[in-house]
Amino acid sequence: MSSQDRTNSRRRTRTQVLALAATGALLLTGCSEQAQRGWLPNEDRDTTNHTGMLQDLWVNSWIAALAIGLLTWALIIWCIVAYRRRKNDTGYPRQLSYNLPLEIFYTGVPLMLVLTLFFFSDNTQRTVNEPVDSPLVVDVRAKQWAWDFNYSYEGQENYFAGKQAHLTGETGVEEELPTLYLPVDVPVEFQLNSRDVIHSFWIPAFLQKLDMIPGRTNYIHLTPQVEGTFQGKCTELCGEYHSEMLFNVEVVSEAEFTDYLATLPEGHLGEEYDRKPDEIARLSSHGEGE
Repeated sequence: MSSQDRTNSRRRTRTQVLALAATGALLLTGCSEQAQRGWLPNEDRDTTNHTGMLQDLWVNSWIAALAIGLLTWALIIWCIVAYRRRKNDTGYPRQLSYNLPLEIFYTGVPLMLVLTLFFFSDNTQRTVNEPVDSPLVVDVRAKQWAWDFNYSYEGQENYFAGKQAHLTGETGVEEELPTLYLPVDVPVEFQLNSRDVIHSFWIPAFLQKLDMIPGRTNYIHLTPQVEGTFQGKCTELCGEYHSEMLFNVEVVSEAEFTDYLATLPEGHLGEEYDRKPDEIARLSSHGEGE
Protein backbone atom coordinates (compact mmCIF):
# COMPACT_ATOMS: atom_id res chain seq x y z
CA MET A 1 0.00 0.00 0.00
CA SER A 2 1.38 3.35 -1.01
CA SER A 3 1.70 6.26 1.43
CA GLN A 4 -1.07 8.07 -0.40
CA ASP A 5 -3.41 5.10 0.02
CA ARG A 6 -2.56 4.89 3.73
CA THR A 7 -3.28 8.61 4.11
CA ASN A 8 -6.63 8.26 2.33
CA SER A 9 -7.49 5.26 4.51
CA ARG A 10 -6.73 7.20 7.70
CA ARG A 11 -8.86 10.09 6.45
CA ARG A 12 -11.78 7.76 5.75
CA THR A 13 -11.42 6.23 9.22
CA ARG A 14 -11.40 9.66 10.88
CA THR A 15 -14.42 10.70 8.85
CA GLN A 16 -16.32 7.58 9.88
CA VAL A 17 -15.42 8.06 13.54
CA LEU A 18 -16.52 11.70 13.44
CA ALA A 19 -19.79 10.74 11.73
CA LEU A 20 -20.49 8.09 14.37
CA ALA A 21 -19.65 10.53 17.16
CA ALA A 22 -21.94 13.18 15.70
CA THR A 23 -24.76 10.64 15.33
CA GLY A 24 -24.26 9.48 18.91
CA ALA A 25 -24.27 13.07 20.19
CA LEU A 26 -27.47 13.77 18.28
CA LEU A 27 -29.15 10.70 19.75
CA LEU A 28 -28.01 11.60 23.26
CA THR A 29 -29.42 15.13 22.97
CA GLY A 30 -32.79 13.52 22.31
CA CYS A 31 -32.64 12.14 25.86
CA SER A 32 -31.78 15.47 27.47
CA GLU A 33 -34.27 17.49 29.46
CA GLN A 34 -34.00 20.38 26.99
CA ALA A 35 -34.85 18.12 24.06
CA GLN A 36 -37.80 16.56 25.86
CA ARG A 37 -39.38 19.98 26.27
CA GLY A 38 -38.48 20.99 22.72
CA TRP A 39 -35.85 23.51 23.85
CA LEU A 40 -38.64 25.75 25.14
CA PRO A 41 -37.69 28.42 27.74
CA ASN A 42 -39.67 26.88 30.63
CA GLU A 43 -37.53 24.76 32.97
CA ASP A 44 -40.55 23.18 34.68
CA ARG A 45 -43.33 21.49 32.77
CA ASP A 46 -45.97 22.94 35.09
CA THR A 47 -44.62 26.48 35.47
CA THR A 48 -48.24 27.58 34.89
CA ASN A 49 -51.45 25.63 34.38
CA HIS A 50 -50.98 26.05 30.61
CA THR A 51 -47.30 25.32 30.02
CA GLY A 52 -47.74 21.52 30.02
CA MET A 53 -50.39 21.65 27.30
CA LEU A 54 -48.44 24.16 25.21
CA GLN A 55 -45.26 22.11 25.57
CA ASP A 56 -47.03 18.92 24.46
CA LEU A 57 -48.48 20.66 21.39
CA TRP A 58 -45.05 22.02 20.43
CA VAL A 59 -43.09 18.79 20.96
CA ASN A 60 -45.66 16.48 19.39
CA SER A 61 -45.96 18.76 16.36
CA TRP A 62 -42.21 18.53 15.80
CA ILE A 63 -42.26 14.74 16.26
CA ALA A 64 -45.02 14.45 13.65
CA ALA A 65 -43.16 16.80 11.29
CA LEU A 66 -39.94 14.80 11.70
CA ALA A 67 -41.70 11.48 11.05
CA ILE A 68 -43.43 12.84 7.95
CA GLY A 69 -40.17 14.37 6.72
CA LEU A 70 -38.25 11.10 7.13
CA LEU A 71 -41.01 9.16 5.35
CA THR A 72 -41.05 11.69 2.50
CA TRP A 73 -37.29 11.57 2.05
CA ALA A 74 -37.34 7.75 2.18
CA LEU A 75 -39.96 7.65 -0.60
CA ILE A 76 -37.97 10.15 -2.68
CA ILE A 77 -34.76 8.11 -2.33
CA TRP A 78 -36.63 4.90 -3.07
CA CYS A 79 -38.03 6.37 -6.29
CA ILE A 80 -34.57 7.60 -7.30
CA VAL A 81 -33.08 4.12 -6.80
CA ALA A 82 -35.97 1.96 -8.01
CA TYR A 83 -36.68 3.93 -11.17
CA ARG A 84 -33.16 4.93 -12.12
CA ARG A 85 -32.04 4.45 -15.68
CA ARG A 86 -30.37 1.07 -16.18
CA LYS A 87 -27.29 0.46 -18.27
CA ASN A 88 -29.11 -1.32 -21.08
CA ASP A 89 -32.19 0.90 -21.15
CA THR A 90 -32.96 2.60 -24.42
CA GLY A 91 -35.44 5.34 -25.16
CA TYR A 92 -37.81 6.80 -22.67
CA PRO A 93 -39.70 4.79 -20.00
CA ARG A 94 -43.45 4.43 -20.27
CA GLN A 95 -45.09 7.82 -19.80
CA LEU A 96 -48.18 8.17 -17.57
CA SER A 97 -50.45 11.22 -17.72
CA TYR A 98 -52.00 10.53 -14.32
CA ASN A 99 -52.43 7.98 -11.56
CA LEU A 100 -55.76 8.52 -9.86
CA PRO A 101 -55.22 6.36 -6.73
CA LEU A 102 -51.83 7.96 -6.12
CA GLU A 103 -53.21 11.47 -6.60
CA ILE A 104 -56.08 10.78 -4.19
CA PHE A 105 -53.56 9.45 -1.66
CA TYR A 106 -51.26 12.48 -2.00
CA THR A 107 -54.24 14.82 -1.61
CA GLY A 108 -56.06 13.00 1.18
CA VAL A 109 -53.09 12.34 3.48
CA PRO A 110 -51.83 15.97 3.63
CA LEU A 111 -55.41 17.14 4.13
CA MET A 112 -55.86 14.78 7.08
CA LEU A 113 -52.52 15.91 8.54
CA VAL A 114 -53.50 19.57 8.31
CA LEU A 115 -56.93 18.94 9.85
CA THR A 116 -55.37 16.94 12.69
CA LEU A 117 -52.85 19.68 13.45
CA PHE A 118 -55.62 22.27 13.29
CA PHE A 119 -57.78 20.26 15.71
CA PHE A 120 -55.10 19.98 18.39
CA SER A 121 -53.93 23.58 17.90
CA ASP A 122 -57.47 24.96 18.10
CA ASN A 123 -58.30 22.85 21.16
CA THR A 124 -55.16 24.08 22.95
CA GLN A 125 -55.77 27.70 21.97
CA ARG A 126 -59.39 27.61 23.17
CA THR A 127 -58.35 26.12 26.51
CA VAL A 128 -55.57 28.66 27.03
CA ASN A 129 -57.84 31.61 26.14
CA GLU A 130 -60.76 30.47 28.30
CA PRO A 131 -61.57 33.24 30.82
CA VAL A 132 -61.65 32.21 34.48
CA ASP A 133 -62.75 33.88 37.69
CA SER A 134 -59.57 35.44 39.06
CA PRO A 135 -59.24 36.97 42.54
CA LEU A 136 -56.21 38.84 41.17
CA VAL A 137 -56.36 41.26 38.25
CA VAL A 138 -53.15 42.89 37.05
CA ASP A 139 -53.58 45.82 34.70
CA VAL A 140 -50.26 45.93 32.87
CA ARG A 141 -49.53 49.29 31.25
CA ALA A 142 -46.65 49.28 28.80
CA LYS A 143 -44.90 52.55 28.04
CA GLN A 144 -41.74 53.64 26.30
CA TRP A 145 -39.70 51.99 27.80
CA ALA A 146 -40.94 50.55 31.09
CA TRP A 147 -43.97 49.00 32.76
CA ASP A 148 -46.68 50.02 35.23
CA PHE A 149 -48.49 47.31 37.19
CA ASN A 150 -51.93 47.98 38.70
CA TYR A 151 -52.98 45.29 41.17
CA SER A 152 -56.58 44.53 42.16
CA TYR A 153 -56.70 41.80 44.80
CA GLU A 154 -59.60 41.01 47.12
CA GLY A 155 -60.93 44.56 47.01
CA GLN A 156 -57.50 46.11 47.47
CA GLU A 157 -55.96 48.33 44.77
CA ASN A 158 -52.26 49.13 44.56
CA TYR A 159 -49.85 50.14 41.85
CA PHE A 160 -46.21 49.96 40.89
CA ALA A 161 -44.78 52.67 38.60
CA GLY A 162 -41.85 51.35 36.60
CA LYS A 163 -38.82 53.32 35.45
CA GLN A 164 -36.81 52.70 32.32
CA ALA A 165 -33.85 50.39 32.78
CA HIS A 166 -30.39 51.48 31.71
CA LEU A 167 -28.32 48.45 30.83
CA THR A 168 -24.66 49.22 31.38
CA GLY A 169 -23.26 45.70 31.44
CA GLU A 170 -22.52 45.99 35.14
CA THR A 171 -23.78 43.49 37.68
CA GLY A 172 -26.80 44.39 39.77
CA VAL A 173 -28.65 46.31 37.07
CA GLU A 174 -31.10 43.44 36.59
CA GLU A 175 -32.26 43.78 40.19
CA GLU A 176 -33.37 47.36 39.48
CA LEU A 177 -35.75 46.34 36.68
CA PRO A 178 -39.52 46.75 37.20
CA THR A 179 -40.75 43.67 39.04
CA LEU A 180 -44.13 42.00 38.70
CA TYR A 181 -45.19 40.03 41.79
CA LEU A 182 -47.60 37.08 41.50
CA PRO A 183 -48.91 34.67 44.16
CA VAL A 184 -48.35 30.98 43.46
CA ASP A 185 -51.42 28.81 42.73
CA VAL A 186 -53.71 31.86 42.46
CA PRO A 187 -55.46 32.44 39.09
CA VAL A 188 -54.55 35.81 37.61
CA GLU A 189 -56.07 37.88 34.85
CA PHE A 190 -53.67 40.12 32.96
CA GLN A 191 -55.25 43.16 31.33
CA LEU A 192 -52.75 44.30 28.75
CA ASN A 193 -52.76 47.97 27.73
CA SER A 194 -50.35 50.35 26.05
CA ARG A 195 -49.79 54.01 26.91
CA ASP A 196 -48.23 54.98 23.58
CA VAL A 197 -47.19 52.60 20.79
CA ILE A 198 -47.68 48.87 20.16
CA HIS A 199 -45.79 46.73 22.67
CA SER A 200 -45.89 43.00 23.42
CA PHE A 201 -46.03 41.29 26.83
CA TRP A 202 -43.97 38.13 27.17
CA ILE A 203 -42.80 36.02 30.08
CA PRO A 204 -40.81 33.32 28.24
CA ALA A 205 -41.11 30.70 30.98
CA PHE A 206 -44.92 31.02 30.85
CA LEU A 207 -44.99 30.23 27.10
CA GLN A 208 -47.60 32.90 26.41
CA LYS A 209 -47.20 36.20 24.61
CA LEU A 210 -49.70 38.86 23.50
CA ASP A 211 -49.57 42.26 21.84
CA MET A 212 -50.47 45.45 23.70
CA ILE A 213 -52.28 47.85 21.36
CA PRO A 214 -53.14 51.50 22.19
CA GLY A 215 -56.87 51.95 22.80
CA ARG A 216 -57.50 48.21 23.17
CA THR A 217 -57.27 45.78 26.10
CA ASN A 218 -56.06 42.22 25.56
CA TYR A 219 -56.30 39.48 28.17
CA ILE A 220 -54.22 36.56 29.41
CA HIS A 221 -55.54 34.13 32.05
CA LEU A 222 -53.20 31.73 33.82
CA THR A 223 -52.22 30.31 37.21
CA PRO A 224 -48.52 30.38 38.25
CA GLN A 225 -47.67 27.02 39.80
CA VAL A 226 -43.95 27.28 40.54
CA GLU A 227 -42.31 29.81 42.85
CA GLY A 228 -39.23 31.56 41.55
CA THR A 229 -37.82 34.47 39.59
CA PHE A 230 -38.53 34.74 35.89
CA GLN A 231 -37.69 37.20 33.15
CA GLY A 232 -40.11 39.27 31.11
CA LYS A 233 -39.69 41.53 28.12
CA CYS A 234 -41.33 43.48 25.34
CA THR A 235 -41.16 41.59 22.04
CA GLU A 236 -42.51 44.27 19.71
CA LEU A 237 -40.01 46.76 18.30
CA CYS A 238 -41.23 49.91 20.03
CA GLY A 239 -38.50 52.49 19.60
CA GLU A 240 -34.92 53.34 20.40
CA TYR A 241 -34.69 51.61 23.80
CA HIS A 242 -36.82 48.58 23.01
CA SER A 243 -33.99 46.25 24.06
CA GLU A 244 -34.05 47.74 27.56
CA MET A 245 -37.78 47.28 28.08
CA LEU A 246 -37.35 44.37 30.49
CA PHE A 247 -38.94 43.33 33.76
CA ASN A 248 -38.66 40.65 36.40
CA VAL A 249 -41.39 38.33 37.63
CA GLU A 250 -41.43 37.07 41.21
CA VAL A 251 -43.81 34.19 41.93
CA VAL A 252 -44.10 34.00 45.72
CA SER A 253 -46.39 32.60 48.38
CA GLU A 254 -49.76 34.26 48.83
CA ALA A 255 -48.74 35.62 52.23
CA GLU A 256 -45.57 37.17 50.81
CA PHE A 257 -47.57 38.65 47.95
CA THR A 258 -50.02 40.24 50.38
CA ASP A 259 -47.14 41.70 52.37
CA TYR A 260 -45.67 43.13 49.16
CA LEU A 261 -48.94 44.82 48.20
CA ALA A 262 -48.95 46.56 51.59
CA THR A 263 -45.72 48.32 50.62
CA LEU A 264 -47.19 49.80 47.41
CA PRO A 265 -49.15 53.05 47.03
CA GLU A 266 -52.91 52.71 46.94
CA GLY A 267 -54.95 53.24 43.80
CA HIS A 268 -54.21 52.74 40.11
CA LEU A 269 -52.23 54.58 37.46
CA GLY A 270 -54.90 54.62 34.76
CA GLU A 271 -55.24 55.90 31.24
CA GLU A 272 -54.84 59.51 32.39
CA TYR A 273 -51.11 58.89 32.04
CA ASP A 274 -51.42 57.56 28.49
CA ARG A 275 -49.95 59.54 25.63
CA LYS A 276 -52.84 61.51 24.06
CA PRO A 277 -55.58 59.25 25.53
CA ASP A 278 -58.38 61.22 23.83
CA GLU A 279 -56.76 60.88 20.42
CA ILE A 280 -56.18 57.15 20.93
CA ALA A 281 -59.81 56.62 21.96
CA ARG A 282 -61.06 58.56 18.93
CA LEU A 283 -58.92 56.56 16.50
CA SER A 284 -59.97 53.30 18.14
CA SER A 285 -63.67 54.14 17.88
CA HIS A 286 -63.25 55.23 14.28
CA GLY A 287 -61.59 51.92 13.44
CA GLU A 288 -64.37 49.89 15.05
CA GLY A 289 -67.01 51.86 13.15
CA GLU A 290 -65.36 51.01 9.89
